[in-house]
Amino acid sequence: MKKLLVIVAAVMVSMAGFAQSKVYLTREISPEALVKIYRALGVKAEGRVAVKVSTGEGTNPNYLKPALIKNLVEEVNGTIVECRTAYQGDRMETKDHWNVIHRHGFDSLFAVDLMDEYDEIRIPVKDRTHIKYDIVGGHLANYDFMVALNHFKGHPMGGYGGALKNLSIGVASRNGKAYIHSAGKIQTPENLWTPENIGNQDGFLESMAAAAQAVVDYFKAERGIIYISVMNNMSIDCDCVAHPAPVKLKDYGILASTDPVALDQACVDIINSQKVEAENDPTDLLKRIDKQHGTHTIDWAEKIGLGSKKYTIVNIDK
Repeated sequence: MKKLLVIVAAVMVSMAGFAQSKVYLTREISPEALVKIYRALGVKAEGRVAVKVSTGEGTNPNYLKPALIKNLVEEVNGTIVECRTAYQGDRMETKDHWNVIHRHGFDSLFAVDLMDEYDEIRIPVKDRTHIKYDIVGGHLANYDFMVALNHFKGHPMGGYGGALKNLSIGVASRNGKAYIHSAGKIQTPENLWTPENIGNQDGFLESMAAAAQAVVDYFKAERGIIYISVMNNMSIDCDCVAHPAPVKLKDYGILASTDPVALDQACVDIINSQKVEAENDPTDLLKRIDKQHGTHTIDWAEKIGLGSKKYTIVNIDK
């Protein structure tokens, strides 16, 4: 009997270890480090590769700069992909969004595709608690592989922005963004920003997780997808905010995983582990995440089977 219990215990320990996702980490933030951490994942981006990144609002200085991501985009022979916004700003209308893309220097270095410039498509969701499908930029169908290149930072509505937000709101068309923000109530941006349409905060967060899963499933079916998050210029505000709050945190590094849930959890845990210092204060960002119930997105994503919050950090600097 004792022998049987030992065997069972060993199997359980083995299974627990297997359940942990690997999150790769480098404390270096550079074009070379982005390529290094991509290679560490051991998943080769092949075919027509979409690199999903936020091009940032026109006056926002915190977005991931083209010079930083250049080597990685070239390594995977990728196309920068974006979608228009559902709020009034520099990226709501097609011509204005292209102006920002040009002003920020993306189109001078890369091929760029505004995926909802002409049309949109619906892709299936597994979790239909709030949304019945995900409405994404129509050009998503043109790609075989996605590199979700995320800028980790705060967000006025989601609490934080990372892999799950980039996959959901970032890939959604203007109408898709309205559908997610309203937790499935409306499908156009008109009258979106009213209490009756955006009053269900947890519903919004859960819809983001469901939409993120839809994009992951879309690429995993016959394609591939990986996730890389850069922890720099971490304001409490997203790159979608025209005039973000000052950055109070030091740049931390780059993380990458094949599990977006583990990746976001690791980034949040890093912020939680920061000590309050004169030049490195996580207080405001943690308050923003808590106020918006931001970690509920991660919890829900794990609940619906998108990934695991259990992870092991693999430091590639060692």
